[in-house]
Amino acid sequence: MKEAIYLDYAATTPMHPAVLEKFTASLAETFGNPSSTHQFGRKSKKLLEESRSILANSIGADSKEIILTSGGTEADNLAIFGTAQAMKHIGNHIITTQIEHHAVLNPCKRLESQGFNVTYLEPDRYGTVTAQQVQDALTDKTILVTVMYGNNEVGTIQPIKEIGEILQSHQAVFHTDAVQAYGLSHINVDELNLDLLSVSAHKLNGPKGIGFLYQRNGTQLDSQSVGGGQEKNRRAGTESVPAVAAFAEAVKIAEQTKDEKSAVYTSYKQTMLAIFGQNGLEFEPTLTEYVPQLPHVFHVSFPGTDVETFLMSLDLEGVAVSSGSACSAGSFEPSHVILSMFGNESDRARNSIRISFGYGLDQAIIEEAAQRISTVVKRLVK
Repeated sequence: MKEAIYLDYAATTPMHPAVLEKFTASLAETFGNPSSTHQFGRKSKKLLEESRSILANSIGADSKEIILTSGGTEADNLAIFGTAQAMKHIGNHIITTQIEHHAVLNPCKRLESQGFNVTYLEPDRYGTVTAQQVQDALTDKTILVTVMYGNNEVGTIQPIKEIGEILQSHQAVFHTDAVQAYGLSHINVDELNLDLLSVSAHKLNGPKGIGFLYQRNGTQLDSQSVGGGQEKNRRAGTESVPAVAAFAEAVKIAEQTKDEKSAVYTSYKQTMLAIFGQNGLEFEPTLTEYVPQLPHVFHVSFPGTDVETFLMSLDLEGVAVSSGSACSAGSFEPSHVILSMFGNESDRARNSIRISFGYGLDQAIIEEAAQRISTVVKRLVK
């Protein structure tokens, strides 16, 4: 039986061995509640704050600006609902895009049902929105602009810096979901003029169930969980110290290797393209090389295939990829991202797959995976 090849790192990643070691050691040795004043609590508090500083430094922030969460979804929810409630006395208008993750889109839809007005910016054929679109949509009632840093399905990087510059002279809070980009892109919250930023550990070889929301000092935000005074009264609940420590370890590794990984993942895309061509396949990458994009996400269309059969056939062939967001996996509903980019009549929503790269791969594995994908495509396209 062929050894399985995992190419769905945009959905989740395996824990790095050094991260797993940090996690298990912390579970065993640092069990005190960080809110307790005795020595066991102080030991946990020390590890918690040391880890928080590592997270903050990775984006050029102050440790006091980091709110630990259960992951990217909670961070997005806190950013959106927290801002809406804190700023509703000023206005009720929110700007986002049609291609956000559902952790952004669904909170926006809920706010619409509560009387907020939401503008959903339409991307171009490459999944890009422009700063001018944001500028044109702004009103004196706009209180929040939330635009993802890098798209989780096709990989497009948005002009976050340009949008941030526009918003410097506006009251609106600027949030970005950087879950897919964090650990691979160089992100500095001051350079990008960001007020809020969401990330998650399991996308960069950390544990599931931990993430953070960066909140710029002075940015208004209402807490969404009520209980104790943890996270400076911004997010109640006892912090998972081992998970935070493991997250920080993953971030340290990512910071040291991001440039090297970006170059390698880009070369993997080129390898796959070459092998698809050598096999005489009809295919089209969703993004051209000139579009700013995440290095690890490779979205490609294979005309004549059907995504449901395609994914099952690839799985039987020992290749794990996806059709888009893991949160929508299993339904095989057309991707809202692809529909926004290409329109409802396009076949791309039914013949495209997302291949994504990460820790543990090498050139030989990529070549083998590309050959297996080619074999499946040839079998499906008669």
